[in-house]
Amino acid sequence: MKNRARIFSGLAVFVAAFLLLACEKRSIADIQADPSRYRDRDVTIEGTVTTSFGAFGPGAYEVDDGTGRMWVISERGGVPSQGARVRVTGRVNTGVTFGGRSFGVVLRESSRSARGPSTPRT
Repeated sequence: MKNRARIFSGLAVFVAAFLLLACEKRSIADIQADPSRYRDRDVTIEGTVTTSFGAFGPGAYEVDDGTGRMWVISERGGVPSQGARVRVTGRVNTGVTFGGRSFGVVLRESSRSARGPSTPRT
């Protein structure tokens, strides 16, 4: 029985490490320096929203993490307001046209957590 518990514990640690590495946080500068390395891979960025457009439907917003800026495409409805701190996970794409505008390197959002400009981190 102890052997099974050790095997299960080891497997759980391996799976958790794999999931963390699959969506590890990256700087925008790293992504923009070599977008092909991250293309069609899930990555996470964190920063402040500098520009956003869209409302209840699809939209886009630009995130600045201090190393650079990157546009994020949101198709799930609603975008964070300017000044909000966000942590976004999604797929890196290049050459995207959205809402009649062309973007170079973008992140297609799959999940997001946000807090307002004056909201303390919890």
